Amino acid sequence: MKSPINRRDFLKLSGLLPLGLATSHFLKTLGPSRLSQEKRKNVIVVVFDAFTAYNISLYGYHRETTPNLARLAERAVVYHNHFAGSNFTTSGTASLLTGTLPWLHRALAINAKVDAKFVDKNIFRAFEHYYRIVYSHNPLVNTLLKQFAENLDDYVPQDRLFLTTDGLLHRLFERDEDIADVGWTRTVKKQDEGYSYSLFLSNLYELYINHKIAAIQPFFPRGIPRLGNENYFLLEDAVDWLQGEIGKIPQPFLGYFHFMPPHAPSTPRIEFNGRFAQDSFEPPVKPEDVFSDRLPPDNLLRQRTAYDEYILYLDREFGRLFDYFESSGVLENTWVVLTSDHGEMFERGFRGHGSPLLYQPVVRIPLLIFEPGRTSRIDVHSATSAVDVLPTLLYVTGEEPVNWSEGTILPPFAPADPGPERAIYSLNARHNDPNLALTHATAMLVKGRYKLTYFFGYPELGSEERVELYDIVSDPEELNNLYSAQKEMGSSLLDELKGKLREVNRPYA
Repeated sequence: MKSPINRRDFLKLSGLLPLGLATSHFLKTLGPSRLSQEKRKNVIVVVFDAFTAYNISLYGYHRETTPNLARLAERAVVYHNHFAGSNFTTSGTASLLTGTLPWLHRALAINAKVDAKFVDKNIFRAFEHYYRIVYSHNPLVNTLLKQFAENLDDYVPQDRLFLTTDGLLHRLFERDEDIADVGWTRTVKKQDEGYSYSLFLSNLYELYINHKIAAIQPFFPRGIPRLGNENYFLLEDAVDWLQGEIGKIPQPFLGYFHFMPPHAPSTPRIEFNGRFAQDSFEPPVKPEDVFSDRLPPDNLLRQRTAYDEYILYLDREFGRLFDYFESSGVLENTWVVLTSDHGEMFERGFRGHGSPLLYQPVVRIPLLIFEPGRTSRIDVHSATSAVDVLPTLLYVTGEEPVNWSEGTILPPFAPADPGPERAIYSLNARHNDPNLALTHATAMLVKGRYKLTYFFGYPELGSEERVELYDIVSDPEELNNLYSAQKEMGSSLLDELKGKLREVNRPYA
């Protein structure tokens, strides 16, 4: 029989009642099974957006971009071959939060929502006896968090941690957000040519923005971190806010904090700006791809260098956050997870993510798990997936498993090792109708040392399919396509991948 009041309701209401009365009622209504929840460990998931493992020195990158992560890794479980569910925010984050790949959760397009059946199949619902608090700088992530609102206890609005923001406008006109945004932009914001519908209002708004950021600008020579043109933020503000919140959150809690850096634009603080500008690093030369933006190598190197310096900024801030967790005692009863939603790419004529390309820089992401009380490092080199995070956290906290996740419990916590032949998938189907079978997508399969990528339905390829096979152990830069040379291996993996696609397409046939 369900208790007439659950733990979260008690935490919210107890402040309105005398302590003795509240406690007495709580003990009577929740009973021993619920009281055992007090022994559960907290969970904190920290996501840095567009953070590729490829540019992390902890994973062997030539530039020392993550000295703090290297220090903290000595007490963590470090996953070296961890893959995102997709190569852009919406699909990749939905995979992390639901424990399913895009072909199931169907958040395929940019700023899409998950299929209706996954509104109650997510990490927050799975931790229903926990106090669940979330925040993200990223509006695409907030689209998903709002969809999961019924399973949240504290949804912190995006604009809470912005220096300047249009958040008030969006809250006032929530049902007409698109029209309100267009009207606001045309009337108040100056366009590239310096014009707006109202020169008076636009000048006032410009003065207001400049006043807000004037004291900060000297610390960011490339520009203050921002979302869009005027939504400025500081990662250190987010870290300071989180430090202040941690002690106030009812326990046990699940916190999901998704921060924008190192996502573009790459704007490192002054102490990191130019750190790698004069080094001798030369990335390998790779052929331009048909899906690329035709960016020249020198342009890509400049952007990569700014990105690497931006990583130094987030590395310092995460180190500061983690040190606070330790000094405040949070780590004694809290699992901390550090990961990303997808990676970033500076090669083959392309900069960014979200294209049909699923090369390693956009799908291989960091994963570090800090276990309460752990003082030694474990390195896991087997391939793992973002969909594994949900079942793993449920397992290590003693919560009930869910029956919808495609993931498995990660080593070394798993009762059994899934083995080197486990299939790891990733998918970009951002132009495919979510209500139809997949006919226009890029699908990836990693198995053992091999990675196969299958492109289908793209106008750029005409009526042709494209298949690439790489030995990512001996050829981590993916320079030598083995599909023609190792036809048997390639055909076997392609048949397996196509079989999986037929399976997930059946409900949409």
